[in-house]
Amino acid sequence: MKQRIFDVNLKTIGMVHIDSDSVEDINSETYKSYIKVLYLNEGFEIKVDFKIYSTDGPTLFFISPNQVLSIDELGRQPGLLVFYNRDFYCIQLHDEEVACDGLLFNNINNMPMTTIPEQDAGFIEYLFSRIQDEFELRDSSLEEMIRTYLKQLLIKSTRLWKVQHLDGAMASRPGTDLEFFRKFTQLVEANYKEKHNVADYADMLLLAPKTLTHRFKRLSLPQPNDIIKNRIILEAKRLLVHTDWTAKEIAYALGYDDPAYFSRLFFIKTGEPPSGFRKKYLSANEPGQA
Repeated sequence: MKQRIFDVNLKTIGMVHIDSDSVEDINSETYKSYIKVLYLNEGFEIKVDFKIYSTDGPTLFFISPNQVLSIDELGRQPGLLVFYNRDFYCIQLHDEEVACDGLLFNNINNMPMTTIPEQDAGFIEYLFSRIQDEFELRDSSLEEMIRTYLKQLLIKSTRLWKVQHLDGAMASRPGTDLEFFRKFTQLVEANYKEKHNVADYADMLLLAPKTLTHRFKRLSLPQPNDIIKNRIILEAKRLLVHTDWTAKEIAYALGYDDPAYFSRLFFIKTGEPPSGFRKKYLSANEPGQA
């Protein structure tokens, strides 16, 4: 597997082709700690956490380190994986530059993909090819040039994501409503293990809980309480299938002092107890199972 990588002063970015030689490594823990951008053509099937996506054409995926990625079927052409750490480029610290936190990454609907319209495919391919060329050149300006192309990729992808995943009126408004949407998403991602109630987030946003709820309704967004609880349940599912922690240990890790209450919440949201979810998921994903 040919991997191109820049790794200097704790700043790391790399690129690897997604094909039969690399897929096992990509599905392992090798790239787990990195922020990842995947460029895939037709025919790929990938799983991000508990959702399966099939590609019908050029598609971008944006994977955070806390998400679990599995490439289950390869496409007709190799894909590309760009992986980097926060020391190379932190989207939170550079939020004013790219404004993708809460949209491409860590969005409230856990939707990590955007399809690439035909008229934009050439530009996206150009950015990936320029990143690849920089690795080959090994020039002293490599780091800053690649960072420049990465920023362009994130900005362009954010624009596409907004059009494809947000209400049309909201996507076209760059001001208050969109920033409100992103801010709430960022707060939930940062605080869901400690803060479980709408009132907690309303306080941080300097709003009354009813005002927060009404604003989400006006924007045709899921209700704030559902967003908070869904994020908690998603993390619980990750811990159930990727660790050997008990339901009680998971409840404590997610900020619940009463494990029985947490188990009831999990049942209400999923229709099964934590132990049942773990058993069913692991059984369905055993080697050789369809």
